[in-house]
Parts: sequence; structure tokens; C-alpha cells
Amino acid sequence: MRVLGIETTCDETAAAVVRLEPGGAGEILSNEVMSQIAEHAAYGGVVPEIAARAHVEVLDRLVARALERAGTALSDLDGIAAAAGPGLIGGVIVGLTTGKALALASRKPFVAVNHLEAHALTARLTDGVEFPFLLLLVSGGHTQLVAVRGVGDYLRLGSTVDDAVGEAFDKVAKTLGLPYPGGPEIERRAEEGDPTRFAFPRPMLGRARPDFSLSGLKTAVRIEAQRIASPTRGDVADLCASFQAAVVDSLIDRSRAGLRLFRERVGEANAMVAAGGAAANGAIRRALARFCGEAGLKLVLPPPQLCSDNAAMIAWAGIERLSLGLSDDMTFAARARWPLDADAEAAHHGKA
Repeated sequence: MRVLGIETTCDETAAAVVRLEPGGAGEILSNEVMSQIAEHAAYGGVVPEIAARAHVEVLDRLVARALERAGTALSDLDGIAAAAGPGLIGGVIVGLTTGKALALASRKPFVAVNHLEAHALTARLTDGVEFPFLLLLVSGGHTQLVAVRGVGDYLRLGSTVDDAVGEAFDKVAKTLGLPYPGGPEIERRAEEGDPTRFAFPRPMLGRARPDFSLSGLKTAVRIEAQRIASPTRGDVADLCASFQAAVVDSLIDRSRAGLRLFRERVGEANAMVAAGGAAANGAIRRALARFCGEAGLKLVLPPPQLCSDNAAMIAWAGIERLSLGLSDDMTFAARARWPLDADAEAAHHGKA
């Protein structure tokens, strides 16, 4: 089975071809990603209209390049998958419409993929992880702990009550006058700094429910930076290191609570998986490795290029769904919001 994946939910335009091997393993035949960082850097964040226009300008070329590098013609595909949300609605429409058009033209099955589900299932592409597993999803727009029980079967254990991890990194970076995107820049500066200089709060520490909160931490960094008035490069490095250390401590404490709840409500986890753009952060990855070692739990960390938004994960999610006989028709609408778990999805549609 070969599936073309298309991803346009935020500021990366991506197309990829992934193959399902007879034994069940996945192989990435191509994975083309074009970042829009340069277009958005001057604004310190993603501008939805600029993002949507950039997707329109490059997506056709990226699809053609992905097919060429995979040595695959459109007629050779077994399906086409496109991210249908959640995300910036203008960008989502670009990718979803393109995917539908290609499916119609080639008479191939079409799969509308939940971007969050694609992140959740990436570990099955890279490592063949068996269900159920505990997912820590940390990205620019989402921070959640989820019990992944099967394709389409998710139980949200906890989530952020305010900022997502990636969002907090970007906002703190902007406060400190660092360039966009903030996450990688803070990680680089933190390597030069003292993580113990500033005693920033660890929100939600010790609470039984595995929710997250980063707004107060973000505010604490801003207050400290204003108190210094004219921070030197060393001050900024220390602020970054202390902020990152607080985020890491909070994520580990919340993951510990999430694992307890997972065992109560689901049973033993086959692994812990971290996904989303912030899962590429080295300090977070090292802390999770220590935590899972202490908990006797297998840790699966997809390579950094598959943690950030990409189309290989969309294609793989399409393969997972097509393998179960699941596909979508051309009426499937783009969604700005699309919760993974059934309870939240029902509430979103006024059914609960």
C-alpha cells in the first residue's frame, strides 16, 4: 500500500509518500517539507493569511516532487490523505481541497486525517509501537496526555488549561527579544545559562489530575526580565535555562500523574510516546528518558524531523485508517478545532 500525504495546518507545507510493507512496517519513500519561517519571522508568529497564500503557491510543486522522489505515479497510489484539521482554517482548506481533487482525478480512496492523530500514530511508523500507549503531545497549539488505545480510540487524560508548551516557548522568546521561532532559540541559549539562577514556579506540581498550566510561568519570566531592565546575554541565557528547566520539571511531574491515571483507567502501557514540535527539544527528550527509565517504561521518541509538522505522518495515518477499511467522502469539511477524544468531540458538536 502506498499513500500520498498532504499537510498544511500551520506554517509548514508538506507532501510525502509512505509505503506499508507486507510485514506491517512503514517506509517513508519521500517527505518534502517547506517551512514558512522567513515569511512570519518579522511578525513574531504565524500570520494565517500569509500562511494560506504560501501553501497555495508551493503545494502543487511539493506534491509533484514527493511523487517523483518516491518513484511513484499518481496512478500507483492506493490512497490520498490530507490533514483536515485542527489548524489555521485557511491553510487546512488548501491542503484538504488539493487532496480531494487528486483523489477525484485519480479515482483513489480519500482519507481526511486528524493532525493530532497523525502525531499520535507516528511512533507506529517509526517503531511499530503496539497499542495501548501513553502519548505526551507537546506542540505549538496543543499540550495533552492521551491514552492511545487504537486507531480512532483515544482517551484524554489531561491537557493544558491555558498556553501550550510551544506557545509558551515562543511568547517567552518574544519577551526576551529573541527571534522567531522561539523554541529552538531558547534551547540554544539555555545551553549557555544557569538553570538554577531564577526560581520560577512549577505549575500544577503534585496535582492528581494530569493537567498543565504555563501562563503563570510565562508571566514570571516576563516580570523577572523587566526587573533586570537591560538584560545582558548572560542574563538572557540564565532566563532561558531557568524557564526551560521549569517547563521540563512540570512536564515530568504531569507525565508521572498521567501514567498513574493511565494504569488506573486503561492498564499497563506498552510505551510512552512523545510527539509534536516541542518533543524535538533535547532537554525534554533527556528528561523523559530518565523518567521512563525510573518507571520501567519503554520510551519512543520519533526523530526530530518527524516531531515537527510533516506529511509522512499524515500519509501513515491514512495507511492506518485505510487498512481498517476507513475512508472519507468529498463532503468532509475542514476543521479549525478537532479534538482527538470522543467526549470532547461530542461536546464540540453539541452532543454532550
